[in-house]
Amino acid sequence: MKYTQLGRTGLKVSRLVLGTMNFGPQTDEADSHTIMDAAQQAGINFFDTANVYGWGANKGRTEEIVGSWFAKGGARRDKTVLATKLYANMATDDGKVWPNHDKLSALNIRRSVDASLKRLGTDYIDLYQFHHVDRDTPWDEIWQAMDVLVQQGKILYVGSSNHAGWHIARANETAARRGSYGLVSEQCLYNLAERRAEMEIIPAAEGYGLGVIPWSPLHGGLLGGALRKEREGGAARSGAGRSADSLANSTIRAQIQSYEDLLDKHGLEPGEVALAWLLTRPGITGPIVGPRTADQLASALRAVELTLPDELLASLDEIFPGPGPSPEAFAW
Repeated sequence: MKYTQLGRTGLKVSRLVLGTMNFGPQTDEADSHTIMDAAQQAGINFFDTANVYGWGANKGRTEEIVGSWFAKGGARRDKTVLATKLYANMATDDGKVWPNHDKLSALNIRRSVDASLKRLGTDYIDLYQFHHVDRDTPWDEIWQAMDVLVQQGKILYVGSSNHAGWHIARANETAARRGSYGLVSEQCLYNLAERRAEMEIIPAAEGYGLGVIPWSPLHGGLLGGALRKEREGGAARSGAGRSADSLANSTIRAQIQSYEDLLDKHGLEPGEVALAWLLTRPGITGPIVGPRTADQLASALRAVELTLPDELLASLDEIFPGPGPSPEAFAW
């Protein structure tokens, strides 16, 4: 496994991030433990979860599964850089939420961190992330609450997710004014098929010293050989969600066909190339991989060792052109 610094911090993290969103809803506890053991044995030390994972009536279940894995001992917690998130409405009764039980008020930050620590069975979180932008709570309040958590030893670093470039700038300018360390990472949707983050999010992150952690690196399975799986009648993820919507578009379908044809010529696996491409991009710490099985984890691990030649990278840019930087992307 290869490692890098998380943004401007001294924290070393693996270049693959183990995403746990499937633990509980898709993968049972025993298999989840097996995958986490295999990931750690392969050198992955960066695990990502969120308080809302488990979904619906099972919100929080994924954190509990991670916590039960830590409880097995063997230095599992000590070897893990643990990232989780807050923001979501944690009510299980059809989404009804009592006031102050979601978003980023100081009250909900306090409530959420304590609940996550209990589910995770640990006394600290390495990276505590805002799962979304809270347009109602001022950054001064948010940083005051986060600074208290750092002083209490409950968290070490703070990150964002699904924030725009200007949100990152405003957050860290406020932090600097207060003498707070500020955001050290941003999780955003970024992959070959969805490159809008290159316009402002990634430049803002680089400018403020944030490591970028792409989620959905295969774009919901679209970049993982979706058309091949469709032809083979396998368990492709193209039957629902983002991938299905994309493949229904004839232009995108042709684009994915060109992608798969290109990689067939090179004898490469689409999913592994999609991950390896992200690892070549500036400012990227590592993509989040969310394996449902041990085989999927093994495929992701191969991507770390994959070197993509310049000719192939140029061909990928032709198939999936980026938007260009801001403001040139939409101005002269």
